[in-house]
Amino acid sequence: MKGDKCEEQGPDPKPSAPQQPTEEEEALIEFHRSYRDLFQFFCNNTTIHGAIRLVCSQHNRMKTAFWAVLWLCTFGMMYWQFALLFEEYFSYPVSLNINLNSDKLVFPAVTVCTLNPYRYTQIKGELEDLDRITEQTLFDLYKYNASSTLVAHPRGRRELREPLVHPLQRLQDPGLPPAARRVRSATSSLRDNNPQVNWKDWKIGFKLCNQNKSDCFYQTYSSGVDAVREWYRFHYINILSRLPDTFTSLEEDKLGNFIFNCRFNQVSCNQANYSHFHHPIYGNCYTFNGENNSNLWMSSMPGIDNGLTLTLRTEQNDFIPLLSTVTGARVTVHGQDEPPFMDDGGFNLRPGVETSISMRKEALDRLGGNYGDCTSNGSDIPVKNLYPSKYTQQVCIHSCFQESMVKECGCAYIFYPRPKHVEYCDYKKHDSWGYCYYKLQGAFSSDRLGCFTKCRKPCSVTSYQLSAGYSRWPSVTSQDWVFQMLSLQNNYTIKNKRNGVAKLNIFFKELNYKTNSESPSVTMVTLLSNLGSQWSLWFGSSVLSVVEMAEFIFDLLVITFLLLLRRFRSRYWSPGRGGRGAQEVASTPASSLPSRFCPQPSSPTSAPTSPNTSRALTAPPPAYATLGPCPAPPSLAGASSSAFTPGEP
Repeated sequence: MKGDKCEEQGPDPKPSAPQQPTEEEEALIEFHRSYRDLFQFFCNNTTIHGAIRLVCSQHNRMKTAFWAVLWLCTFGMMYWQFALLFEEYFSYPVSLNINLNSDKLVFPAVTVCTLNPYRYTQIKGELEDLDRITEQTLFDLYKYNASSTLVAHPRGRRELREPLVHPLQRLQDPGLPPAARRVRSATSSLRDNNPQVNWKDWKIGFKLCNQNKSDCFYQTYSSGVDAVREWYRFHYINILSRLPDTFTSLEEDKLGNFIFNCRFNQVSCNQANYSHFHHPIYGNCYTFNGENNSNLWMSSMPGIDNGLTLTLRTEQNDFIPLLSTVTGARVTVHGQDEPPFMDDGGFNLRPGVETSISMRKEALDRLGGNYGDCTSNGSDIPVKNLYPSKYTQQVCIHSCFQESMVKECGCAYIFYPRPKHVEYCDYKKHDSWGYCYYKLQGAFSSDRLGCFTKCRKPCSVTSYQLSAGYSRWPSVTSQDWVFQMLSLQNNYTIKNKRNGVAKLNIFFKELNYKTNSESPSVTMVTLLSNLGSQWSLWFGSSVLSVVEMAEFIFDLLVITFLLLLRRFRSRYWSPGRGGRGAQEVASTPASSLPSRFCPQPSSPTSAPTSPNTSRALTAPPPAYATLGPCPAPPSLAGASSSAFTPGEP
């Protein structure tokens, strides 16, 4: 091959200067001899602006230094911008896209409750006992005679079945200075064993202890009204939990007892349009257009005449005044596949008033994964859904609290669905559940349970923005005939007519609904475009310039590797020879190198190689382009010159 031919030597023993290889003699892959040659070649031939100034101004050191500093600073600024672009990309920012759509809308589900807790027949006796103890407690604490307020049958104190385990007490405020307490005590009457509790140095509460009575605390309230309501509610929950599991219906669950009139889109409602359930605090509740509705209501026109209209009875018969201190009704709007949370999203309707609620639908689509902390269907949430509905954040939070309640207290809270084979809390079976519940409630509020962290937001949410308007109903001029019609048709008999009826209108304000969707702010295409813009700004080059830079770095690494390899081989030529091997290599003539590194022409007259020839040099230094031409053997020099004379064919 051409690369293996050696330059012929004449009879003159003086070696001639090495000739540069011609274009035909160039190898397939060649590298530059030094870093300087590589740098000069790169600066002279690259398409990156400013690089050639490092070579053409090499005779002026000041210009060379100026352009070198400028080039390096520009390079640093560009890669600083690159770092900012990559930081922005890996922060996964999102953009909010707002679309306004117009189409027929599915009417949401509407749940209305009576605000009238029901006295079950099965626990009526225990509720009467609770009312009698409450009457005595109010008299002891407030000197208030509640016999006319509570509806329990007259019963003496001795006739009570058993005393309550958590009586309501008055407590001294630990935050008040002792001097003020002494002044209060001195001014109080010695004969009065039950002083008034409206003094600022007293609080109302009840004592709760753990199972072995080793730790106790007082659940206190600064307001006497709040203290009495919470104390009564605590005992009411215990009594309510004793209802049998098979109890599913009420004696007064007919729709006509609560709703006088129901119309949607000018059409009367029927029994297939609603479902019924009972809430421990809010009483009988009715859900219209829920998931059990065979044909969901559709709204094709906005306005009050194309929505839901209800006429409600708001009087309270056989009510429990210490649980419900307001009159009217409670309503909430929610999706068909969502449970109604009356505490979280409901609001009250005022008697004698027509409440008109206009709705506007909004949809939100979040990006999950790296772009946002949301869940598509709740399957990746470490909380079991106890509700027979789809995943929502409120569903998850309530389920998480119930799980913690069962785990820590050994029973389920009656306001939330209970897991299978778990009983509702009752201090007759779980004597310390109140202590556990209020401790757990404090941990829940401060998120020490981790429920708010575990329960991520759903990626797709549909909500309804509500705005309400109020007007007196019926008016003074029309109230006579309206109440007359209600009394004839619905047996509506009440002395204070206006406090026993209310009207509700729910409708879409407009059929235009807003869809908010998230999209990535910086995509891969945007990132590459920004990187190219920065590269063009600072160097005025393109993708091919990047390839040139990569080639330059590759050549730089190859040259570094070859130089290190040459140094390694020159130092460690033969195993165990150390530095002496390097001296021997340096003093070895080129003619004694192995033939595979300096190929010699074969001749039939050449003598065979002596077996005593040294084979110690197994890997010579690389025959790089800096090496000179190979010398010809002395025995073949004359024959070669005589065999091939100029002019012969």
